[in-house]
Amino acid sequence: MTEERSDAVAPESDSSVSDGASEPVETVESLRADLEQARAQHLRAVADYQNLQRRAQEERAEFGRYQLTASILNFLPVLDDLERAVETPHEDIKDHAWVAGVELVMSKFRSVLESAGVTEILALGAAFDPAKHEAVGSAPGPDGTVVRVLRRGYTLNDRVMRAAMVLVGDGDRASTPPTE
Repeated sequence: MTEERSDAVAPESDSSVSDGASEPVETVESLRADLEQARAQHLRAVADYQNLQRRAQEERAEFGRYQLTASILNFLPVLDDLERAVETPHEDIKDHAWVAGVELVMSKFRSVLESAGVTEILALGAAFDPAKHEAVGSAPGPDGTVVRVLRRGYTLNDRVMRAAMVLVGDGDRASTPPTE
């Protein structure tokens, strides 16, 4: 009788051992899949963070360029006024000492703008370029050539900030030489 019971018990224990062995293998495979998924998520998160940092840095740089451009555009009318004050046609004013002071201030102002990357668009005598010049009229002179500058134009790091306001030659050769 005892032999029958041990035979009956033995097959049950064999089936439980074989189920236990396959269960850890499935658990290890499941854990490996979870680990790979977590690694992939981590790599995506790191890439997203790096892209965020790069975009934020680019936005800060663009904002800085915008602020610099806006500030310079606000100062250009002051430079225009200084230039008009120095270029006044009255000869009796040219001899005053304050004119030399205004010229020094204007020179210093130009130096500060140049150190910020601002350069003047040299328009007088150049071929008309709508990207750099704003034609407000025509005057006797070579066709398509800037014959007079009414307001100077400026670029900031090779990007036009303010176009030069100019008169363009209408093709009439019987004209006086270009003046600024």
